Formats: sequence, structure tokens, C-alpha cells
Amino acid sequence: MNYQPFNQPAPELGNQYDDDRVLRSYLRRRLPEEIRREIEPALRELGELSGGELYQMQLADLPNEPILTQWDPWGNRIDQIEITPLWQRAEKLAAEFGVVAAAYEGSYGRFDRLNQFARAYLFHPSTDVYTCPLAMTDGATRTLLKSGNQALIERAIPHLTSRDPAQFWTSGQWMTESTGGSDVGLSETVARQEDGEWRLYGRKWFTSATTSQMTLTLARPAGNPDGGRGLALFYAELRDEHGRMHNIEVARLKDKLGTRKVPTAELYLLGTPALPVMELANGVRNIVPMLHLTRTWNSVTAVSFMRRGLALARDYAQKRVAFGANLAQKPLHIDTLAAIQAEFEAAFMLSFFVVELIGKEESGDLTEEEGHLLRLLTSINKLVTGKQAVAAASEVLEAFGGAGYVEDTGLPLLLRDSQVLPIWEGTTNVLSLDALRALAGEEGEGLRALKSKVRASAAQAQEPSLAQTGQAAITAVDHAEQWLLQAMGSGRAAVEAGARRFALTLGRALELALLTEHAQWSLAVEKDGRALAAARRFAQTGIDLIGDTNRDESLALANDLPLPLA
Repeated sequence: MNYQPFNQPAPELGNQYDDDRVLRSYLRRRLPEEIRREIEPALRELGELSGGELYQMQLADLPNEPILTQWDPWGNRIDQIEITPLWQRAEKLAAEFGVVAAAYEGSYGRFDRLNQFARAYLFHPSTDVYTCPLAMTDGATRTLLKSGNQALIERAIPHLTSRDPAQFWTSGQWMTESTGGSDVGLSETVARQEDGEWRLYGRKWFTSATTSQMTLTLARPAGNPDGGRGLALFYAELRDEHGRMHNIEVARLKDKLGTRKVPTAELYLLGTPALPVMELANGVRNIVPMLHLTRTWNSVTAVSFMRRGLALARDYAQKRVAFGANLAQKPLHIDTLAAIQAEFEAAFMLSFFVVELIGKEESGDLTEEEGHLLRLLTSINKLVTGKQAVAAASEVLEAFGGAGYVEDTGLPLLLRDSQVLPIWEGTTNVLSLDALRALAGEEGEGLRALKSKVRASAAQAQEPSLAQTGQAAITAVDHAEQWLLQAMGSGRAAVEAGARRFALTLGRALELALLTEHAQWSLAVEKDGRALAAARRFAQTGIDLIGDTNRDESLALANDLPLPLA
């Protein structure tokens, strides 16, 4: 008698555009009908690739990682990096589908960014974080265009925005050195003029696009003062016309927890030729346009990972039988997935609201108040959604039980790759302090703009329970403002200690208000109560995180110091 063991069917994906209610609903609401109909075929095709060919290729590609070959058989230094098959396929598709280019073709004015980021959102979760070089490419494109450096614009922009895979370039963003990632003012890379051209000398500790054709990087022109103002922004191409590295040596590829398909390298710059992008100072300030975009890519890809985890978990719940029924029929499992869905929908609304603001800024349609709001949300959006993505990925893995912990299912990839999202492009703490600096620099205009948006979104609610969720958002923001005023009276240390809780409260309150607004629209237009259910569920989670903490208690807990009883 042959023994036939039971094997649990693997989760499957359908068309990731057609199956994504939240994306389709949002685009229906925010895009003019003629634009939506025009871009929808490309989105649907990307959705089919993402749930089909690319997802299957991703699973088959699990064992593969980038390979660094430093020397050829005859002892010549070559530093060739071979990327994985999926990355090779993703590079071609990214160009053809205009995942960067769609933002710069001028087809739809202020809606160009919605068109582009909808593509990035669909493209991301099946391509092993190929969105990393795409984010930096987008940021470099915007930075060069804003720089006014016509020679570099003419040289690089046609490549960076090309839909021809043979002409398409990606860009790096080389800022991190062993002196620190966030405090770039400590950078040690030096720029010297030699024989009429600038050359760079130093070590870049963490470069995530070493296979790109070009990069933007920071270096200190010889003789410049210390600190961020003494740095300058430079443009460099990695290889010459013969494919040889431009006085760059790859010391090693980094052995990372996640994003293992991204060929992150430690580099030595040994006289690398470079061109100043702008002035020979204020490099940190001049690279800000790049950071604004890469942080937005971070938030959109965070939301995309959340959506992917949910899609897999929901399909699995229909198949997995436990204790006499499918998981999809188990009340506790249903409740768990509902909580993840609410977090996802809230994060989606915030991320794509910021995308809309960027589109309006680039088309000249941004109001002054929206400008203040965008500057504040660039940091808040990234920090809030990064934390949400990690929490969601952890819950998704648990929803699969032991299978979620087994590498060859592909599921652990979601958690490992999500974990980078609160780290690169600025940690949660660094971005919380950035948000405070943005408020200080604008004399509170950003906070006033955020309060105004929360109130305007909440005011759209007509259904009684939505009116309550809107009011919860208003109350949380008001409490955050009261805390800030009180903390400022206690000194800088008190403000800094609460910066994370303050920023998270602002972000989650705005998420709730935006979700409330969309839910009311969906009720009225789509006759669909699912967004309403998400808003109500999200309102039950921690929105107001200000709390009441004591600095002495925090110090004692953090350092495990004695704390006398009062």
C-alpha cells in the first residue's frame, strides 16, 4: 500500500491590479476618468506580470544572490558584479513600463506622479527590491533637473528617463561612510582638483547601486570646512567607454539581513573623476530633492509589501484547513487579517496623498499651505509606513504558521526585506527630528497645514461612525500640538525625547483622517462599506501615541540605572 501524504497547497496570486480593491478605488476617485482609462491597460499588464511570471521567477530565484568577481584569470582588477536573473528581467521591464520615465514625460500634468507610483507599487513586491536603484534614479533625475546644470542634464537625463532598455541608466546615491549614515557631515571623502578635473578619494561604506551607470555622491573639496556645509554634490560615472571602473575598487558586497538581491557594496574611490553638480559647498542641502523622492519610494514600497503579504495570506486562508474548517472561516484568523488590512489601507492613503502633493509641486499646482504640508510629510510618511510594513510582515508570517518561517516558501523574504524600510533613507528617530526641524523652520506652518488637512478630511464624513473616526483624528492632532507646546517650555531634551511619539501621532492621525474621507466617498459612489470598516478598525488601534512619560524614568529604563521611589 502506497502512502500518500497530504501536502498543503501553496498560496497563489492573481492579477495584482484587478485584485487590488484599494488601488483601483483610489485611482477611480483621484484621476480624471479619461486618464484612468488611458493608463489602466499598462497597470493591468503590470498586475498580471507581478502576480504571474515575475512572482514565479522570484520563487525560482530564491537561492541566487549577486556575485562579485574582483579579478580576471590573468590578475587584472575587474570588479564585475553579476546580478540575479530576476534583476536582469526587472531592469528591462522597468524601462519598458516607464517606472521612472512616466513621471517625466509630461503626459498628465499633476497626475504624472500618480501614474508613475501606481506602476512602482505594482512592480515592487515581485522584483526583489529592484525599486532600490529605481528610487535613486528618480531622485537623481529630479536633483539634476533642479540643479540647472545643463551639461549634466543633457548627458544623463535622456538615459535616466528612457524606455529603451539599451539606453536606460540607473543611478546610485553614495552618502554613507563608516563615520555614520545619518550624520553625513562627518564624511571623509575628499575632492581634489588634479590636472584641471575633480577627483574623489575616500571610502563609501554602503552603496546600494554599484551596478548603476552613474551616481550622485558627496565629497569635501580640499580646503573646505568641516560639517555638512563643507560638502559638495558630485556626479560620477562608474565605468569608462571600455567598461573599466573609473578608479573605483569594490572591497566587498555587504552580507545583509534582507535586500540580499541588492548588490550593496563597500567601495574605495581612488581618484574617481567627477563633476560638481552645483556649488562647491552645501552638498547636503543640494541633495535634498533626491532624499525627498527616495523617502517617498520607501513609503510606497512599504505599502506594496503590506499588500503582497495580505494577498498571499488571504489566498492561503481559503486553502488551509485546521480544526475542521478553512482559516478563512475562523473568527480569530479573520480578525487578525482585518487588523492588517486596516493598517494597510491607512498607510496606502497617506503614501499616495504625498504622491499627489509631489505631482502638484512639480506641475506648479501646489498651494503655499500644501507646500508646508509636503515638507513635513516627507519625513512623517516614511517613518510611519516603514514601521507599519515591518509589523504587517511579521503578522503575515505568523498567519502561515511554520510555513512562514521556512525560507523556500519565499515568505521570510517579506519580513527581511521590509525590515530595511525603517532604516535606510533615515531611521525613525532621525526622521522624527527632521520633522521637528521642519516645523521650527516654518514657524509652525507645517503643523497648521496638517491640522487643516485633518479637519478638512474629517469634515467629509456623513456616516455617523465615520464622523467619530474623523473626530478621533482631530483629537489626536490637537493633543500632539498641546504636548509640543508644553515640551518646548521644558527645554530641548523634553522635545527630543518625545519626537518619535509626536511624529507617529501626527502620521497616524492623518492616515485616519484620509481613510475616513475615502471611506465616505466609497460609501456614496461605490456603495462599498469596506473602506468604512477599515477606518473604524484603524481608529481602534493606537492613533494618539503621545502618552505621559517621565524623562527620569526613561533614562533609568534605557540605561538600567537605579530609580529612587518618590
